[in-house]
This record gives sequence, C-alpha cells and structure tokens, in this order.
Amino acid sequence: MRVLIVEDEKRLALSLARGLTAEGFAVDVAHDGIDGLHRATEGPYDLIVLDIMLPGMNGYRVCAALRAAGDETPILMLTAKDGEYDEAEGLDTGADDYLTKPFSYVVLLARVRALLRRRTRGGASVVRVGELVVDPGTRRVTVAGRDVALTAKEFAVLEYLAVRAGEVVSKSEILEHVWDFAYEGDVNIVEVYVSALRRKLGPGAVATVRGAGYRLVGAGA
Repeated sequence: MRVLIVEDEKRLALSLARGLTAEGFAVDVAHDGIDGLHRATEGPYDLIVLDIMLPGMNGYRVCAALRAAGDETPILMLTAKDGEYDEAEGLDTGADDYLTKPFSYVVLLARVRALLRRRTRGGASVVRVGELVVDPGTRRVTVAGRDVALTAKEFAVLEYLAVRAGEVVSKSEILEHVWDFAYEGDVNIVEVYVSALRRKLGPGAVATVRGAGYRLVGAGA
C-alpha cells in the first residue's frame, strides 16, 4: 500500500515515514500544501496523511481541492489544534478521520489500517483465495490453516495482489504501490519478492501472465 504524508514538521514527517515503511508501506513525503496537492494528483495513493497547518496551501484547501476533483483517496488529517470546530471543518471538507497532535504512533497506525480496511474490497478486511487467507488488519497469512511468516515487504506485495485478487497486476503497478516515489532500482525486484512468496505459499500461489504481470490464484496445503 502506498501512503502520502504531507507534513511541514520535517522531524515528524521523517519519523512517520520510517515507521510506516517498517510496516511495509511505500511512503512519499511532501512538506507544503502545494507540493502535497501536486503529488496527490499525480500518483496513485491508497491513503493520505495530511497536516492542516501547511505553508503554501493549508490542509483544508488541499483536501477540498482533491474532493472537488473527484479524488476519493482516504485522508487522515493531523493538526496541533484541539477543538470540535476544527475537527468539524476538517471533516466537512471531505477528510475521513482526524487526529490531534501530540498523538501516539500506535494510534496513528491503527487509524491508517482502519481507513485502508474501509477502502479495500468494500470494507472486507480478509481475502480468501483457495486455501490462502490474507488478513490485512492483523497482517496474518495462512495456507490451509498454517501460519506463514512474511517480511514486511513480502506482505506488502501479497496484500496488493490480494486486494486485486483475480485480476492481472502489472509489475509497474506493484512498484507504484509497494515501493516509494524515490525508488530508482531494478524493476526486477518485483520478481524477487514474487519468487519469495511462491517459496513460502506454494509454487502455484502467484501465477505469471506472460507479458502482462501476475495474478493471485491461491495456494494449497
């Protein structure tokens, strides 16, 4: 899953980016509202963490502009303010949730996961494909009832394939959603992680559609 953080407090933005990256998210960061709006409209994001008090363009205006353009990406607003009117204004502009600083990282992560669960597959948090079960909420993966341990990045690749279960997903789409905007490495890194998933889930779990990409087809015992 790919997340955009728009936060002018650089230490906080870096801390959040590091934490979410460690959880397997691909994270891009912008430090002002204008750049944040540009990145949000140019790239496919699964969620936006948006500060309200931003230079250039505040978070309310960024959120309103995205919603006016028909962008329905979930938005979690952050602010140092504390008042019901501020919260109401944020939600009225189209934000999906609101978190007041200072906040616990654990709470932010829980809010992020909750918003992503609502977005994926109409809110269904668990994806079942054959004997493979992927639960993004608990980050648990099982094959025929057996727990499978995955690294954060392996899980991120599998989660994206699971959200698109049954569809053919191109290598570039996986890169866009699982690696951040600054990634300039070998695109064949996707093949490395798909191979790792096949070793752990079973050779037939992820099918290669020649010239098109990959499709999650499930796994057996």
